[in-house]
Amino acid sequence: MRRDETKKVWIGDVCVGGGSSIAIQSMTNTRTEDVQATVRQILSLERAGCDIIRCAVPTMEACEALREIKKSIHIPLVADIHFDYRLAIAAVEHGADKIRINPGNIGGEDRVRAVVDKAKEYGIPIRVGVNSGSLEKSLVEKYGGVTAEGLVESAMDKVRMIERMDYDNLVVSIKSSDVMMCVRAHELIARECRYPLHVGITEAGTLLAGNIKSSIGLGLILGRGIGDTIRVSLTGDPTEEIRSAKLILKTLGLRRGGIEVVSCPTCGRTKIDLIGLANQVERMAADIPLDIKVAVMGCVVNGPGEAREADIGIAGGIGEGLLIKKGEIVKKVKEEELLETLRQELLHWDE
Repeated sequence: MRRDETKKVWIGDVCVGGGSSIAIQSMTNTRTEDVQATVRQILSLERAGCDIIRCAVPTMEACEALREIKKSIHIPLVADIHFDYRLAIAAVEHGADKIRINPGNIGGEDRVRAVVDKAKEYGIPIRVGVNSGSLEKSLVEKYGGVTAEGLVESAMDKVRMIERMDYDNLVVSIKSSDVMMCVRAHELIARECRYPLHVGITEAGTLLAGNIKSSIGLGLILGRGIGDTIRVSLTGDPTEEIRSAKLILKTLGLRRGGIEVVSCPTCGRTKIDLIGLANQVERMAADIPLDIKVAVMGCVVNGPGEAREADIGIAGGIGEGLLIKKGEIVKKVKEEELLETLRQELLHWDE
């Protein structure tokens, strides 16, 4: 089932599934009980482009903090619950726009039903989450280890249990740190699950390793038409997750908007600080709301040609550089003036 065929589910004022835009999610790493710190981080994530935010809710104090947090943010708030079904119920009562549970670790069906009944009362969706690290022993034994087939069977068992409780306001996630297992699991579940799928490579790692794993995994899954919301899981600043997710979606042609910066890898002809300049351009362009491509090239030999497909670009020389538009050289400026020259062109792009 491709993303345009999945059920539409509303998380606050964000619709996922049924062909809606793929929503970018992240998770706070503050103590949720610390309202001020959590709000500050969420607002930063909003500015970066986060569509939906999730907070860990390990205590009743964290549940109570949700109501205060919601007063100061502008995107849907998801409560992440493990082990204690009472926390899930309290999170709903304190304003969560969605709850994330693993029905396998909050007790028997009676406890799951209590959570479902509360979600039904408030009309909020439940994200049914299954991770490879918590796959039931019976399924590990059945399939001879943790497998894609076992993950899918576990997830669908829980989905059907909640459906028997007369509730279908669901989002499903099946995650693994094994990239190809995760891809295979999504291929399998897409054949039998009509609910929106939240996609991510769990425990992907640090900024470098996590980005590579997530780019490959999400690229393969999303490229097959599967997936309605995504999270790039990184060990680091959550705003980096948003930057990476946006770039993955743009690279796949699944999201438009924002400046795309392309730059050459440098070579022996490079006579300027291209690495520093490219990073400065990327930071500067992040806050400019244009849907264009900007090239940052290291030399004037190939710069104009390599930048031809970009809307605008700069190419460095010896102590100077060129401003290029649509492959045509516009003017030559000093090296120290390149960044500001480009910035002014971007700020006055539509004039």
